[in-house]
Amino acid sequence: MLYVGIDYHKRYSQLDAIGEDGRSRAQGRMPNELERVSEFFASLGEPCRVVLEAGWNWGLMYDWLESIENVEAVELAHPYRVRAIAAAEVKTDSIDAHTLGQLLRANLIPRAYIPQPQTRQLREVVRQRMFLVRVRTMVKNRIHALLDRHHVPAPAVSDLFGKRGRQYLHAVELPKPERQMLSQDTALVESLNAEIAATEKWLREALRGDRRVEILRTIPGIGDLLATVFALEIDRIERFPTHAKLAAYAGMVPTVHSSGGRTFHGKLVRQRNKWLRWAAIEAAWMAVRLDPYFRTHFVARQRRKGSQTAIVATARRLLEIIWHVLKEDRPYHPHATPQPVLALENSSTALTAT
Repeated sequence: MLYVGIDYHKRYSQLDAIGEDGRSRAQGRMPNELERVSEFFASLGEPCRVVLEAGWNWGLMYDWLESIENVEAVELAHPYRVRAIAAAEVKTDSIDAHTLGQLLRANLIPRAYIPQPQTRQLREVVRQRMFLVRVRTMVKNRIHALLDRHHVPAPAVSDLFGKRGRQYLHAVELPKPERQMLSQDTALVESLNAEIAATEKWLREALRGDRRVEILRTIPGIGDLLATVFALEIDRIERFPTHAKLAAYAGMVPTVHSSGGRTFHGKLVRQRNKWLRWAAIEAAWMAVRLDPYFRTHFVARQRRKGSQTAIVATARRLLEIIWHVLKEDRPYHPHATPQPVLALENSSTALTAT
């Protein structure tokens, strides 16, 4: 058995194959092409276990490695934990690949979670939808700024970009350059609306009948989009043994420094799933507006800590409820089955200590 560490970069990868005796058997740098990677492993002539770090673009290389005949297993290493184990003052591609191979041989790889290919693909679709919404918001802000610069009065409509609002924008009189820019921006908003709608339709079809989405939609503040984000980013709830672990994964717990019998709680942890954290905050704001329980929870903390701290605490409470309903595979029923909410009252210590 050979243990192969791969230092994976955008255009090339450094590979180091290590034998059972801990010595390098083969090394090489090659472009990220399936044919070249397959040739390297074919030249080894032995079964291999492979490890690479979980960077932003690990998915394609991981799928390639799984398709190669003599690769028996592929491990995905958690990049932050690898650095904690194997920190070095001298750092090069070859050293990184060799270190990964040695850690794999010693069974010391801190493993990262590997979603199924379909889940990874759907995640990218959801993130594309979020990107399109951000771009649309930027274009809408440009339109508002253009109208403000020329003191164009706002129309008596609830939505400037609705049907009547668009009619108003098409009829606004402006100097020629600004009129052309306004036409371009309004056309861009309409085009983005169509692309966002098409993406949402595709997601609905892909996740139709998904039990997780159905359960999550029963929680106040969680609609179709946020339920999809939660379902795909959490994936298998079994990988979180407690709701505190889920909250930590979303970055909803504070940093903790304890020394000399004194404990200090700082800002929220930086290492997180940013998409899950975003969804939790968005859902929390909606839940505060829609549901008396969440509104009471928010207001009680807002008086003492302010709105930002209160919404984070509400988002953390929401994640605990999400963990309970997914773990128990049942809809959210606050009045009929209040056990999850009661359990949450005693969970702040566990969340703080994570």
